[in-house]
Amino acid sequence: MSAVSADAAQPASLKADLKHRMEGALDVLKKEFAGLRTGRASTSLLDPVMVEAYGQATPLNQVAAVSVPEPRLITVQVWDRTMVKAVDKAIRDAGLGLNPATDGQTIRVPIPPLNEERRVELSKIAGKYAEQARVAVRNVRRDGMDHLKKMEKDNVISQDEHKKLSGEIQTMTDDAIKRLDEALAAKEQEIMQV
Repeated sequence: MSAVSADAAQPASLKADLKHRMEGALDVLKKEFAGLRTGRASTSLLDPVMVEAYGQATPLNQVAAVSVPEPRLITVQVWDRTMVKAVDKAIRDAGLGLNPATDGQTIRVPIPPLNEERRVELSKIAGKYAEQARVAVRNVRRDGMDHLKKMEKDNVISQDEHKKLSGEIQTMTDDAIKRLDEALAAKEQEIMQV
């Protein structure tokens, strides 16, 4: 009897797993978008910065407080005075095109405005990120469809259930793709604003 109830719960857990994986693709896309410099200051811009601290690479937010006091300025308040030079160097070497200025234990990072050529380039990069996320969502869909075929072949679900669940998975996929496209449109608008 317990085997039947476990099998009955399987399609629901499959859908939950697929939805979770599709949400993960959207989350990854949003994190990648946060790292794209749009000419506006954001603490997430410095997330990839690793500081050589105490003999190992450490995320910037573990050695300093990062804040945005103005739209075009990020301040980094370094907790340990001996780490100021290492933090400054890490920001310069991170490949973000930023030029920090040190003032005691505070490092000011002005965000330069973007030129038109750079805006177009950033839009293309955002588009690539979005396409990678779309591919990830489609791969999740394919995995789900393959799993449904196997479940039907193993007589876990009927042909009608397979058809119904396939439709639900396709609806989840369409919704996820729509949300990815909306996130891309919002990011492109943010990038192209002057």
